[in-house]
Amino acid sequence: MLDTDPTDRVSATAIFSDAQNSLAAINGIYRLMYISDWGRDWKAENGGLPAYILTFDIMGEDHVMDAAGSGWYWYDYAFDIWGDYTSTSGRQYQTWNFFYSLIKNANYIIAQEENIPGDQSLVKYVVGQAYAIRSFCYMWLVQCYQQNDPSKPGVPIYTEPTVAGAQGNPRGTVLQVYEQANSDIDKAIELLESTTYTQLHKSHIDKYVAYGIKARHALVQKDYTKALSFAKKAMESSASMAPFSEIVRVNDANARNVKWALVIQTDQAMGNFDIYNHIDADSRTTYSKARHLISSWLYSQIPATDSRRQWWTAPINSSQWGVAGTANGSYRSWCQKKLGYIDVTAFTGDHILMREEEMILIAAEAACHLQNWVEARQFISLLGSNRDSNYATRLASLPNSNVINTNTTGSILTLMDEILFQRRIELWSEVPRLHDLQRLGLGFNRNFDASNHTRMIPSVNTNPGSPAFILWIPQTEFDGNESLDATKDQNPSQQG
Repeated sequence: MLDTDPTDRVSATAIFSDAQNSLAAINGIYRLMYISDWGRDWKAENGGLPAYILTFDIMGEDHVMDAAGSGWYWYDYAFDIWGDYTSTSGRQYQTWNFFYSLIKNANYIIAQEENIPGDQSLVKYVVGQAYAIRSFCYMWLVQCYQQNDPSKPGVPIYTEPTVAGAQGNPRGTVLQVYEQANSDIDKAIELLESTTYTQLHKSHIDKYVAYGIKARHALVQKDYTKALSFAKKAMESSASMAPFSEIVRVNDANARNVKWALVIQTDQAMGNFDIYNHIDADSRTTYSKARHLISSWLYSQIPATDSRRQWWTAPINSSQWGVAGTANGSYRSWCQKKLGYIDVTAFTGDHILMREEEMILIAAEAACHLQNWVEARQFISLLGSNRDSNYATRLASLPNSNVINTNTTGSILTLMDEILFQRRIELWSEVPRLHDLQRLGLGFNRNFDASNHTRMIPSVNTNPGSPAFILWIPQTEFDGNESLDATKDQNPSQQG
């Protein structure tokens, strides 16, 4: 897995010969975020970052697959992937390989910081992004491979360029991974604040995106003061909340509310491994036979006055359901229409990684945790009133409280419940539901009244802190890393 060259096409000497060329290195990392070559096989379900966001979303209770289809993502949804850790095609290996590949390339850029000649403001812009990417990746890794517990073993930490055959590192604690991620994003912010360059491309991390990443990290670590502060700072950019009429499909990087996105051009279409090829029921491909739905419970909680109901198909008689592979493929109860292609013929559509609405939701949640009721209500009202014409009445009925109903398909009882509900609707399948459950210390049950889930997973432990919520470390890491012992360092079994 270890390689020091950040691109297959441009030599390292050429890349770091001057500041302008160094942009190729950072652009190479962003390109890696949406390719699929992360293992030997099964590329159709390993389309980079969008695929992993989808994976950890369907492992919760809000996202439903109505059938196996071609099999892709079905086994993640059914919690039936743990045996794959021995394979270089499995979810465990592909996820591990993806994020460590981004880290190793970021490390290579960071190591050149003092050696790149030319425009030093541009160097800060490039290297600042490398620090932010490394921070982003370590937080993803620690959430995929461990519980949200600072005392538990995390993942190996690398901050220097690595080469094949180098000595591997042991698992750092979750706290140590948090500290590395915090240090990296702080350094990224320092560099990106000091450069004269603004966001040159929507795929690039500028200081406002870095603030947003910092706010996300703080939310995971329950540092709600920082989460609130940096969510506010992220909202100081030119991005603004979009009216629903502009985001009937959340797939356009040019929308006013988008802070960070993977822009997919026609000549970069992702093909079969694009998640839109799977979840866009109107894509007319064999992969979209398994439609992706919102849970019937979650849909039923959305008021009729809320425009976001348009993101999903209303319940209809099963005899009227569309046939997979036809133009009416999304004509199916609860079928998602929120995420999909801009141009289904060209197979293009951008993947949104951060938007203004997420920052509003982070600020609202953090303020509520801190019992800043007025501020929490102001932020959640900013979002809710933009989506629901009757939102003021809804919000007024809920008492000030940061208590969370641990039954995630139960009643919305408090201000905190409402904020988290709004997050589940607004960011459905954009932010992994399972990661939110982990950070909030919640479990879930798919077998709620009138459930539309096709896999209830009764034999899987879905209680808070379940070992089923995290991946096993791939066997290849134990085979190649002398600092790890599979008998002591592997995660507990799914049923542990």
